[in-house]
Amino acid sequence: MTFDEELDALGLLCPLPVLKAAKRLRTMKTGAVLKVITDDPAAVIDVPHFCTEQAHELIDTQDHNAHQVFFIQKS
Repeated sequence: MTFDEELDALGLLCPLPVLKAAKRLRTMKTGAVLKVITDDPAAVIDVPHFCTEQAHELIDTQDHNAHQVFFIQKS
C-alpha cells in the first residue's frame, strides 16, 4: 500500500494515537494517505470511529504481530 506520510504511535494509549493522527492530517493535502502504526488495543475501535466522524476514508487496516496499521486518506 502506498502512502504519503507515516505516524509511529507505538506505545501511545487512547486517545493519543487518534489525536496525533488528527494533528498530522491537518497538515496534509486533501487525498493524501497517512499510515498510522499503533499497538493500542482500543485503536481498532477509535481509528475507524475517528475516520467516520471526520469524513476521512479508512482505506485499509492490517494486523502485524502485536500492532495494527491503518491507512487513512484525508478528505
